[in-house]
Amino acid sequence: MSTPDLAVVILAAGQGTRMRSRLPKVLHAVGGRPLVGHVLDTATALNPVRIEVVVRHERDRVVEAVQHLAPDARVVDQDEIPGTGRAVQVALDDLGDFGGDVLVLSADVPLLEATTLADLLAAHRASGAAATVLSARVDDPHGYGRVIRDASGTVQRIVEQKDATEDEAAVAEINVGVYVFQAAPLRTHLDLIGTANAQGERYLTDVVGLLRDSRHMVAASEAPDATAALGVNDRVQLSEAARTLNARTVRKWQLAGVTIVDPATTWIDVDATLAPDVTVLPNTHILRATTVATGATVGPDTSLVGCEVGEDATVTRTDATFAVIGPRATVGPFAYLRAGATLAEGAKVGTYVEVKNSTIGAGSKVPHLSYVGDTTIGQGVNLGAGAITANYDDLTKHRTEIGDEVHTGSHNVFVAPVRIGDGAKTGAGAVIRKDVPPGALALSVAPQRNVEGWVEKNRPGTKAADAAARARTAQEAGDGSQEEHG
Repeated sequence: MSTPDLAVVILAAGQGTRMRSRLPKVLHAVGGRPLVGHVLDTATALNPVRIEVVVRHERDRVVEAVQHLAPDARVVDQDEIPGTGRAVQVALDDLGDFGGDVLVLSADVPLLEATTLADLLAAHRASGAAATVLSARVDDPHGYGRVIRDASGTVQRIVEQKDATEDEAAVAEINVGVYVFQAAPLRTHLDLIGTANAQGERYLTDVVGLLRDSRHMVAASEAPDATAALGVNDRVQLSEAARTLNARTVRKWQLAGVTIVDPATTWIDVDATLAPDVTVLPNTHILRATTVATGATVGPDTSLVGCEVGEDATVTRTDATFAVIGPRATVGPFAYLRAGATLAEGAKVGTYVEVKNSTIGAGSKVPHLSYVGDTTIGQGVNLGAGAITANYDDLTKHRTEIGDEVHTGSHNVFVAPVRIGDGAKTGAGAVIRKDVPPGALALSVAPQRNVEGWVEKNRPGTKAADAAARARTAQEAGDGSQEEHG
C-alpha cells in the first residue's frame, strides 16, 4: 500500500561538471547500480503515492535508466530556468493539488537508507515544521551548503559555498540536499525565489529563509551517519561512496553466514546473493546479479559477473561472465568463462581454458589449454590438453556436439559442424572434420618424414646448424668406433 500523504521528488537534472565525464553524473555506478538507482530504491521503500524524477542534462539517457530501474516513477522535464528551486517547482506542478508532505532527494546521494528518511519524516511531522532539513557534521565542509542556525538553534537559512562569508564557510554543519516540506507552504514560497546569487540560479535552499521570514518553523535533523548522507560530486567522492557501500554490503553477508577472508579486497554488488557457508577468498569481485549457493568457494583472484554458482562448487582465479557453474563443479585456475557457458554437476574446466556458449555435461572435464566454443559436451567426457572446437568459418558460427563418455587425445581440433558419437575416441593431434560414429577411433594419420641435413643446408652459420653438425660428427664417430670393436 502506498502512503497517500507522501510524494518524493528526486533531483536528477544537474550536469555534474566536476565528474569530468561524458556520462551523466547520476548514471555513474557504485555497487553495480547507478547513483540514481540507489536513490530510487530508497524512495520506493517509503511507499510514496508518487515518485517524480526531474531531468534535464543528457535527458534521454537519464530517462532510459530511470524507466528501466523504476518503471512506476514519473519523469518531469526541467525547463531553461536553472536551479534546484525550479526543479522542485516543475515537479510540484506535476503533482497537481497534492497536499501532503514532499520529500526532496538528490540523485547523487546514494547511501541514505530508508530508515534514516523514515526517521526524518517522523521528526518533521512530530514538530509540525513547514520544512525539515537533513544535515550532517563533517570535518571538511568545503563544497557543501552550510546550515546556519540562530542563537536558539533554529534553522535560519542555508548558504551555498560560493555565497558564504568567511564565518559561514567555517560552519561544519552542512546541507546534504534532502528536505521534507509541507506541500502548501512550499508551493507558495517557490514562486518567491530570486536569482541574486553567484550562480544566478533559483536555489531551493532559499525557500528555508523565505519560510522563516514568513514565520514558518524550519527544523533540521542531523543524519546519524554523515558518510551515508554525503553526495557525490567528483570521482574521488564516487570511489569513497563505493567503498562505504561495499563495506556495508560485505558486512551484511558476513552477518548472514558468509566467510569473507579479506573484506578490503572483496567487492560485492548490491544485486548479488550469497548463501550461508559460502567462502570468498581475497581479490574477488562478485558483480551484477551473481548468485552463489551454499558451500561454494570463490576466489582468490576471481571475477564473476551475472553468474550462477552451485552448491559446493569451487571457482579459482577465474574470469566469468553470465555463466552457470553447477553443483560441485570446479573451475580454474586461470579459466575464462564467457556468456552462455554452462557446467553441469561435477564438471571441470581447468587451467587456461576458455568456454563460450557451450554446455559441459555432468562429470565431464576440459582440464587444460583448450578453447570450447558453441559446443555441447555430454556426460563423462574427457577432452585432452589443447583441444579446440573450431566454430567459425569466417562467415557463420557452427556447433560441435560431443556425446557421452568420449575421450579425446591431446591437441585435437574439431572443425564444426561435427558430431562425435557416444563412447568414441580420438588420437593425439587429430583434426576431426567428419562425424565420428559411436565407439569409433578417429585418427589423422600421415607418415612422418625426416629430411636429413635440412638445417645445415638451409640455415648455415646458425647455432642450430653448428649444434647439428657437432651431434652428427659425434654420432658418426661413435658408429665408427663400434664397427672397429665389432
